[in-house]
Amino acid sequence: MKRLKIDFNQCCGCRRCEVACSLHHFENSVNPKKSRIRIYEEEDMFYPVVAGPFNNAECTSKNIFMLGGKEVDECIICRASCPIKPWFKEPDTDVLLKCDFCGDPPEPACVKWCPCQAITLIDEEGKIEVKIEDVKKDFEREED
Repeated sequence: MKRLKIDFNQCCGCRRCEVACSLHHFENSVNPKKSRIRIYEEEDMFYPVVAGPFNNAECTSKNIFMLGGKEVDECIICRASCPIKPWFKEPDTDVLLKCDFCGDPPEPACVKWCPCQAITLIDEEGKIEVKIEDVKKDFEREED
C-alpha cells in the first residue's frame, strides 16, 4: 500500500500543494479552503497536514511534543476534522473532505507540485515512488 510521507523539516511553506489539490478536485478553482491538504505555520516551521477521518467528538489527548527542538501543539498536525477544528470541510457545502491520493492508482497532485520534497509518495518498503527528477521530466514534456 502506498502512503504519503511528510517531512516537516523540508516544508518551505510555499503552499503549492494546496493549489495543486484544489485545482485537481475543483476544476478551474484555486481555493486552499477546498484543498485536502493544509499548511499550518507555527513560529518559523510549516506543517503540511493531509485530511483524514472525521471525529464526532473532541480529542481528549491534547499533547505538546517536541519537533525540531520546538514545542508543538498536537492539534496542529492532527489529520482529523473534529468539532473543535473543522478545517477539512468544503466551504460552500460543509461536505467533509478526505485525501483520496488523487485517484487509483495513487497519483497525488501535492507530491508532484512540492518543490522541496516535503511530501513524497512511498511504497510498502518506504521507497520514494515519485522523485523530483520525474516531476521535472513531466513538467518539461507539458511545456513542449
